[in-house]
Amino acid sequence: MSVRVVCFAHAGAGVSAFHRWPKLLGPDVEITPVLLPGRDARRGETRLTCPDELLAEVSRVVVPSALSGRPYLLYGHSLGGLIAAALVRSLRTQGVPLPALLAVGALPPPDAPPALAHCADLPDAELVRLLDTFGSVPPGTEPGDLWHRFALPVLRDDFRLADALRERAGAGERAGADAYGGPLPVPVLAVAGREDPLAPPEAMAGWERWATGPFARRTVPGGHFFVREQALPRLIGRAARVVARLAVPAHAAVPGR
Repeated sequence: MSVRVVCFAHAGAGVSAFHRWPKLLGPDVEITPVLLPGRDARRGETRLTCPDELLAEVSRVVVPSALSGRPYLLYGHSLGGLIAAALVRSLRTQGVPLPALLAVGALPPPDAPPALAHCADLPDAELVRLLDTFGSVPPGTEPGDLWHRFALPVLRDDFRLADALRERAGAGERAGADAYGGPLPVPVLAVAGREDPLAPPEAMAGWERWATGPFARRTVPGGHFFVREQALPRLIGRAARVVARLAVPAHAAVPGR
């Protein structure tokens, strides 16, 4: 049985980070990278910063996989992890079959103070300096160049979206409302980059507080953008094949233990 992995990228990105994944995931694993409005081939569309609008948009992509009768996984990297976690709760309220596994990478749990919180409205120079400390600015970038004109506005809106998703998750946790946040009703796999300054391995361990069922944590080589390297898709591919072999419901054991 084949398994589909639905992927969400980090802030400011399209889907290019996943371009090598089809080969690296291995046999019997298919991938659906979700391209959000306002980037790459959808550059002319309005970027979404409202969680409700965002979840409605990505649900249209994910629900067919959920209703296919085959197991599927969600993987979200950094901002994508917040999107994937919020989507799990949204699918539950819709009565849609949940993923067999939620995997998040390079993202502290919603109750941990993120290094880039509430930075969307900083002046350009201050925001670029902050991003540069975490290796998120291409070498040689200068004010007024293409990166400033096209990439920086996308990052700002993605940071606004991330703030809104964290607030929603925190509000749901306080209220105990699965529709908005709080603990996740699926197995959770948290993946850290060994040299990631934004989400080090010890921070990723905090995701266990958000898992109502099985939880596993893995560390792979690399910094914040280890999504572009080989270890992560190979890890996700192995987890996906275990899911396919067991054909487990959402409450069963986390693959890869």
